[in-house]
Parts: sequence; structure tokens; C-alpha cells
Amino acid sequence: MSTVVAAIVFSVLVLFVSLFQLALAVGMPWGRLAFGGRHPGTLPARMRIASVLSGLLLLAFGLIVCARASLVLPEFAQLSAAAVWAVVGYSAIGVVANMATPSKWERIIWTPIAVLMLITSSAVALS
Repeated sequence: MSTVVAAIVFSVLVLFVSLFQLALAVGMPWGRLAFGGRHPGTLPARMRIASVLSGLLLLAFGLIVCARASLVLPEFAQLSAAAVWAVVGYSAIGVVANMATPSKWERIIWTPIAVLMLITSSAVALS
């Protein structure tokens, strides 16, 4: 897989997950699909804040991966060489967390996405 393709796939996945987190933050009743499914329906205020922060963090990760692939901010490609490994680590934790969640739907939906995020961020990091 080319670095550019991997970065684009990662970015599309990050955008999808970030939009999902934003939807949770504004009150969409999809709580059973996030945070271990502990809050079915609309998330409580503190979890909505967590959704916003999660979405922003993921968007930052998308920028790091794209910078590493020289798709955006090429002047930060070298700086992103180290930062991209934090993205890989986060993605690896995401795979484990989504496989271990008590929420069946999180395992079904988010584990494959987390695996793809790990594969694509690793491909960019190793380039």
C-alpha cells in the first residue's frame, strides 16, 4: 500500500469517526455504540464533552498522518515522523479496547475500523 493511499484511507476513517463523535456530542441517541455502551441513548453531558475531545484528537491524528505522508503541511513532515508513532500506539490501543468492550455493537462496528486505522497509520509511519 502506498503511503499516500494509506494516509487518505486513514483520513477518511478519522473523518467518519470524528463525525460520529460530533453526532454523539450534539445529542444523537447512539450511546450504546460508544464508551462501552454504558450510556444507551443520548450521552450525559460529561460524555458529550469526551466525544468532542475524542473527535478533535482524531482530527489532529489525521493531520499528523497526512503531514507524514506530505499531503498537507509538508514543512512538518520531519516533525510528524515521531508524532505518527503516537497515532500508531493510539490505534493499537483502539483495536484492543474495541475488541474487549462489553458492547457487542462496538465490537462489530469499531473493531474493523480500528484495525484499518492501525494498518494505515503503521504503513505511513514505516514509510
